[in-house]
Amino acid sequence: MAQILAFYGSPRRQGNSATLLRQAVAGARQAGADVEEIVLRDLKLSPCLEIYGCRKTGRCAIQDDFQTIHDKIEASSGIMLASPIFFYTVSAHTKALMDRCQSFWVKKYWIDKVPFKVKRYRRKGLFIAVGATHGNKLFDGVLLTVNYFFDAIDTEPWGRLLCRGLDFQGDVAKHPEYLEQARAQGIAFAEAVLKPTGD
Repeated sequence: MAQILAFYGSPRRQGNSATLLRQAVAGARQAGADVEEIVLRDLKLSPCLEIYGCRKTGRCAIQDDFQTIHDKIEASSGIMLASPIFFYTVSAHTKALMDRCQSFWVKKYWIDKVPFKVKRYRRKGLFIAVGATHGNKLFDGVLLTVNYFFDAIDTEPWGRLLCRGLDFQGDVAKHPEYLEQARAQGIAFAEAVLKPTGD
């Protein structure tokens, strides 16, 4: 299994968030990390149906591509997640993944009974988001969502890259500084993930 999973949450293959994530992935690989890229729009991923089959074993009861994703997350040491901003939160593809990870939350807090105030991070997370406007609150909602998602899957919110003024496909090419930041973040993220525990 790969050390780092890179989730592409954009509905566009060549979207701005996807372009930035590819730069971060390239940086992580440059630093020596094994990265697996996962395009969420390509998966057969049902939304959460809230049937709570996960209360028995901690695994989602719906049999689709999430079963494989569940195992990949469990085996990973780092999560890269990129999404455009839709109505102040993540894309529908990304939200479907997050909602299916309710099974991790159930396993952690209901089955294993981990106290809510206890943080036991098993992996690190890097979040990349792009939005069209320059509003002060553009990323407020999505950061709450992502932080709670990361908590459910025992992931430390290690870093984030939040880019404004990106709407139409290709807009990110007008901002080479964003591309440079994404690659640098990928390098630093991989170094943090690969750093021996206790150092």
